[in-house]
Amino acid sequence: MKTKTVQIRKLVLGEGRPKIAVPITGKNLLEVADQAQKIINQRPDMIEWRLDFFTDVTNSEKVQIGARTLRKIIGETALLLTFRTQAEGGRMALNEDDYFRIMGEVIRQKLGDALDLELYHDEHRLEETLEHAHKNGIVVIMSSHNFAKTPSKDKIIAKLSSMSSMGGDIAKVAVMPNSSDDVLTLLQATREAAAKLSQPVITMSMGELGKISRIAGETFGSVVSFAAGTQPSAPGQIELKHLRQILEDLKLN
Repeated sequence: MKTKTVQIRKLVLGEGRPKIAVPITGKNLLEVADQAQKIINQRPDMIEWRLDFFTDVTNSEKVQIGARTLRKIIGETALLLTFRTQAEGGRMALNEDDYFRIMGEVIRQKLGDALDLELYHDEHRLEETLEHAHKNGIVVIMSSHNFAKTPSKDKIIAKLSSMSSMGGDIAKVAVMPNSSDDVLTLLQATREAAAKLSQPVITMSMGELGKISRIAGETFGSVVSFAAGTQPSAPGQIELKHLRQILEDLKLN
């Protein structure tokens, strides 16, 4: 099955080389703006605002100010908003009500072009949030992160398939390798899921051992690679300028 493409502003995911997303990890509005200015000068394909790094994330007014400030700085560059919970490797713990309140506010105010939703949350509330996002024209990346190990190939594919079935526009899985065989497992699962699903997939094997997965997306089917800008948001992220050159050197067409 041919993977369909997903458009976020002018960015098209699912064709050509993997696109490069860079996280903003500022703790306050000043740091967010400063990082955005430094990163946008390096011309990433997409900016990810990691809300779990932002100390005032539960203050909706400050989140709105941050999003508006980012838009002024990044212009037409695609903006992905992510709150990564502690259970999935993030910086801040939130209960279910606060998590979905923040997600709902992001959607209602249309603060970004795309939204990351973690699969492990309450299924009914996820479905409601997905529907709400789509009604407001926001692309949803459904995600799952395992910082302890790499599940079997079949389990990885099943998780990506579950995200697809729920209606996620893009399915994302990140896992931690404990051996080179684990990296191969992730890459094989990526290749098979990319061939099977109609939605684009994003996958990565984290840490130093898994770095090769961040540069092999065009070969195996992962449509986005996350690069380090001013500060990495996950183990194994490659600096933006180096990642861009590597992806260029490895291009298939």
